[in-house]
Amino acid sequence: MAALNTRQNGNKNRPVRLDLSSGMVKRFLPTGVLARIAVLRYRHLFMIKSKFHLIRTLIPVLAVISIGLGGCGSKDGLERDSRGANELYDTAKVSMTSGNYSRAILMYKQLQTRYPFGRYTEQAQLELAFCYYKSREPDNAVATLDKFIRTYPAHPNIDYAFYLKGLVNYQVTNSFLQRLMPSRARDRDQSGGRQAFNDFNELLRRFPDSRYAPDARQRMIYLKENLSAYEIEVANYYLRRKAYVAAANRARYIIETYQHTGEAEAALEILHQAYIGLEMTNLADDTLRVMALNYPESSYLSGEKKRRSFLDILWPFD
Repeated sequence: MAALNTRQNGNKNRPVRLDLSSGMVKRFLPTGVLARIAVLRYRHLFMIKSKFHLIRTLIPVLAVISIGLGGCGSKDGLERDSRGANELYDTAKVSMTSGNYSRAILMYKQLQTRYPFGRYTEQAQLELAFCYYKSREPDNAVATLDKFIRTYPAHPNIDYAFYLKGLVNYQVTNSFLQRLMPSRARDRDQSGGRQAFNDFNELLRRFPDSRYAPDARQRMIYLKENLSAYEIEVANYYLRRKAYVAAANRARYIIETYQHTGEAEAALEILHQAYIGLEMTNLADDTLRVMALNYPESSYLSGEKKRRSFLDILWPFD
């Protein structure tokens, strides 16, 4: 607004900004003109400040309005969904039964949020864990079951909670690769298998007459075979790298812990080879006598080599 004069430069007009504080401007311009210029300048600055003030005032007002509208929308949603606990539970149950586990999870969580207490909520938490299990979300399933066990230790279906927890960890162990190549499941991580074994064992310790006990026992037999086979793989790894002390210790652990599994014979073989590598002939001879007593038809005693399966030949990680 202070640019009142223009100066010719070729064919272009550029504004010339006047410095009102200079002595030359004050000498050649009348006092009225200077006053007019000052008024226009301050009016311009006032308009700019007014706009910023208006914006700063409107921002919190708009924020409050948006929050209010959001609150009204959520309130309307709650008013539209005014179903009781039994209706929410029945809806979630139908979704779970039909295999729509994602929708069932949403409905069970909504039931627990709106009705945190009551018999429907207790059962909903248990069935929510089942939906997580079927959706292959083991972390959420285990967390839900642990919460259920802590909160409702006297629930009539508490044995099922322990059984389901074992199934979740059992599912982690029984992955796609292990189902595709069962012979190679032994050299995978068995932490989930150990946890599943402990869960089933806890079920049998607390509820030996539970209807889930027979299935838990059968799964424990399979898990024990897997765990012993994994230990054999570790012992063989040590043996191939001539870590004879570690191989002997692992073989003795297998014999002591998994003596009723099919890997006890292989553990004796590893133990004998480890003693030979350590030049401990007396212990090696004792190991052979134990093997001859327990496994008289062992191919290791007769010197025959075991034939490797086709999948073992293709497996490149030994």
